[in-house]
Order: sequence, then C-alpha cells, then structure tokens
Amino acid sequence: MLDACAELLDEAGYSELSTTRIAERAGVAIGSVYQFFPDKRAITQALGLRYLDMFSSRVGARIEEGGFGHWSEAVDVIIDEYLDMHRTVPGFRSLHFGDVVDVNLLDSGADNNGVIAMRLRELLTALAGASEGERLDRAVTVAVEAADSVLKLAFRRDPDGDPALIEETKLMLRAYLGRHVD
Repeated sequence: MLDACAELLDEAGYSELSTTRIAERAGVAIGSVYQFFPDKRAITQALGLRYLDMFSSRVGARIEEGGFGHWSEAVDVIIDEYLDMHRTVPGFRSLHFGDVVDVNLLDSGADNNGVIAMRLRELLTALAGASEGERLDRAVTVAVEAADSVLKLAFRRDPDGDPALIEETKLMLRAYLGRHVD
C-alpha cells in the first residue's frame, strides 16, 4: 500500500491521492486499507516515516564506512543521500519528509525538520564523533533549515537539482557546522 501511495504521489500529487486509488493501485480491497490506515494522511505519514528511516539507514551506513578526518565531512554524505533519494526513490520527490501534507506529519509534537535534525544529530554523535549538547542541537537545527531552503530552490530551478546550488549548500553547511560544533 505504501508503494502504491508513493507511485500515485509522483503521478498526481497529494491533492489527487485517495484511499480508493491507493487500494486500486495496490490491488487490495478498500477495507484492507482502512484496516491499517484511517485516511490518506495516515498513509502518507507512514510513507514519510519510511523515508526518514531509509534516509537515516543510508546515511548511517555511509558514515560508518567513512574514514572522516572530522565529522563535518559527513555533510556531503548527508546531502548526497538526500539527493539520491530525491532522484530515485518513488514518491520521495513529491513527499520529501511530509511538508506538502503537514509540517508536523512525522511527529505531532515537532515539525518535520526538527525530527530530521534530531535524527541527524544522533547520527553525528553516534557515528561521526560530534560532541553532544545544546550547541550541536542548535547548529544541526539551523543547518537542516538552511539546507532545506536552498535544496528546494535547487530543485525549483532544475528538476534534477541545480548543481551549483547543491555545491553551495554543501559549502555553506561545512563552513557553518565546522565553525559552530566541536
């Protein structure tokens, strides 16, 4: 059902998505959809959480492979995995981490970028050696918000992401994080 939802998001967008269309695409009875999901928002929420887990796993695996001299070098890995998902994972280009549906789709108590920042902070401390604390929390939050804005601009200018803006995003994040976090 989540795969069907992803396909339909790419084809027609969230406004045209319905539980009926998802059931038809998935080849299941509508009752089967309602057994797991009360509405299309719940399905897209599950899909957004799937994307977040996928993103975290991909970034985590790449960081573990790493061999980084400093954790801030993981910035390229984070951006590159986001870009690859945007270009290759069905539905991700349309949904990202859920902002098109609701800025609190991933967690009703935190905005989507806040959830992503928390997950990245965990990866940076556990796998890349960044020092935990309020300073890291604030820096990662600012970095996620800034990257989100510039990457959205990159994809508005070029369907595959404007390469110059992508490089500027990486440069901005490395410089900012390198300066603000131990």
